[in-house]
Amino acid sequence: MVSKVWITKFAEKQLRKLPKNIVSAFHVWVQSVEIDGIIKTRKVLGYHDEPLKGDRKGQRSVRLNKAYRIIYEETKSGNLVMVAVQEINKHEY
Repeated sequence: MVSKVWITKFAEKQLRKLPKNIVSAFHVWVQSVEIDGIIKTRKVLGYHDEPLKGDRKGQRSVRLNKAYRIIYEETKSGNLVMVAVQEINKHEY
């Protein structure tokens, strides 16, 4: 199954303000999703890919490091999986 990553305007705006190492980690994740697919990338333990609850039900979270995470939604259409990055933020613990 082919995966394509789409970045919302809000997420693009956030990317411009983030530290370079976080932007780099984000691009590595995007490349992994587009080359290996979201299912295989989801299995990489370091990303801690997990479904979200409450108001964010239907979205998933991926850790770029201890502080920053990607929030995304997944849509399937035939053999194509669209991964829409909603935001990249500093997670508050």
